[in-house]
Amino acid sequence: MQIIVTCGQGFTIGKDNERLVSIPADLKWIRRETDGGTIVLGRKTFEKMIGSPVLGTQKILVLSTDKSYHPRGAAVCHSVEELLKEIETEPSDRVYCLGGESLYRQLLPYCDTVHMTKVDYPYEANRYFPNLDEAEGWRVAEESEENTYFDLEYTYVRYEK
Repeated sequence: MQIIVTCGQGFTIGKDNERLVSIPADLKWIRRETDGGTIVLGRKTFEKMIGSPVLGTQKILVLSTDKSYHPRGAAVCHSVEELLKEIETEPSDRVYCLGGESLYRQLLPYCDTVHMTKVDYPYEANRYFPNLDEAEGWRVAEESEENTYFDLEYTYVRYEK
């Protein structure tokens, strides 16, 4: 399983259940990369993404403890164990966790690759991704040249375990 995440400085990822930034080139890459695969989302993230240009022909799995939650267009798993069972027949390189914070933390131990867009901006946030630069077992496998979107500078970093 892989994770895809966009972080500001300090591994910030959100504030008050909202993304910090939306970079069109980033969204296009996510759509291309995940198309035809399986994406895993937390309930709040799924609800924010309904109608998003990121969604295409992916199989969508939502992790929610709410047993009465039955969204259109997605299957629901009620525990990490149930989710892992659901994806065990999927090729692991075609399963992508797209967040939010709680789901990232729960699934990071089961992932071997993290695709991170690192935005060089000090966003005010209350949601964070683990600092993989200091995490044991993770290493930078690839890093892009610096890109810009208006006045924002960002790089793509691929971490591997």
